[in-house]
Amino acid sequence: MYLHLGGDTIVRTEDITGIFDLDNATVSYRTREFLSYAQKNGKVVNVSDELPKSFVICTEDNETIIYICQLSPNTLIKRSEQELGGQ
Repeated sequence: MYLHLGGDTIVRTEDITGIFDLDNATVSYRTREFLSYAQKNGKVVNVSDELPKSFVICTEDNETIIYICQLSPNTLIKRSEQELGGQ
């Protein structure tokens, strides 16, 4: 199944490693360091120019991609549950 992250971005649900709240997760130095490293290496995709609320870590073809998203983690989780329920 697929999850619409906003804008023109859709990912396969089986590629999702985790969905995280940006405000809560970036309190940790390690998370900020991880996101900074990913950004420097071109592994971050901004889904929208709006204020980001979450980030989604995906593994696609053995490569980690982080999607910065304007939708809340709860919205993304509900969307994924609806997709899985619709199978």
